[in-house]
Amino acid sequence: MAEHPSPAPGAEAANPETHATDAHAAAPEHHPTPTALGLDAPAWIALAMVFVLAILIWKRVPAIIGAALDRKIEGIREQLDEAKRLRAEAEAIRAEYEAKQASAESDAANLIERARHEAESIRAQAEADALALVERRTRMAEDKIAAAERIALDQVRARAVDAAARAAERLIRERHDPAADRRIVDETIAGLGR
Repeated sequence: MAEHPSPAPGAEAANPETHATDAHAAAPEHHPTPTALGLDAPAWIALAMVFVLAILIWKRVPAIIGAALDRKIEGIREQLDEAKRLRAEAEAIRAEYEAKQASAESDAANLIERARHEAESIRAQAEADALALVERRTRMAEDKIAAAERIALDQVRARAVDAAARAAERLIRERHDPAADRRIVDETIAGLGR
């Protein structure tokens, strides 16, 4: 218990409450404990608890609580099993989609590679076709030039033959008379008979 400082002389008369509190604190009071049928309050509380527990056991409350807890445990177990099943399904679906994604990426890479090969093949074919076309056109141009040269040469020869025939005809007219012509014809006929 804490000690109170001693008041100054004359202060006790000024504060009568302090004096009464100090006197009251100095002498503890003793109250009698209430009892009924010879039992005090803690004994009655213990007796009531025993009585309540007896009623609970008699009404099988622990069995009911146990059954309710068992049902709750079974429900939780079912939920856990369902969660495990759903997780397994989700993992299977995820694995399936990962496989599909990998397959799609592989297919895309194959398509790109195939497209590159096809583009290279088309480019090579276009180059070959262009070279063949140039060669064919060159040949056609050379053939046309050769044909034009032949035609021009034939025309020159025809003109030369025509000019030579006209010149020969003119020379023959000028130098040969009908008697010379008869002699040439007779010689030619005689040469045929041999």
